[in-house]
Amino acid sequence: MGLVKDAPYSDITYKIIGAAMEVHNKLGPGHKEIVYQKALSTKMLGVGLSLEEEKPIEIFIDDVSVGLLYLDHLVDGVVVVEEKALSHLLTNEEIAQVITYLAATGLPVGLLLNFGRKRLEFKRIFPPKKLEGWQNRIQRYLWKPTIP
Repeated sequence: MGLVKDAPYSDITYKIIGAAMEVHNKLGPGHKEIVYQKALSTKMLGVGLSLEEEKPIEIFIDDVSVGLLYLDHLVDGVVVVEEKALSHLLTNEEIAQVITYLAATGLPVGLLLNFGRKRLEFKRIFPPKKLEGWQNRIQRYLWKPTIP
């Protein structure tokens, strides 16, 4: 998977992917997602990126709060980073999750990283041109508090 140097925010995504490769080279596959998430935070901070871990995004439909999304990382305020530790190749389902996050936040670019295979898998994802209907697909990604 090549990197497009003139893509939006390629300088940031290049640093993130480099940090992810370093994490994967040191840890290899087989760990839980949280291990990669914490290690990636350390590496990204080390290369001068600012980040927020588990960034909560409140979702509203018709001015009613319907739940929260949690971004694994929000980097430099513009890049959504979603980490996975899956033994299978990334599917359209994982890609759709990042697209949903981009639609919900209005952010310009996302990175989907999979640490669970022999080689790091990564995809740069941009928001869709048409956003209508994204609220219908968001339900599976929302965290909703249980009311006793």
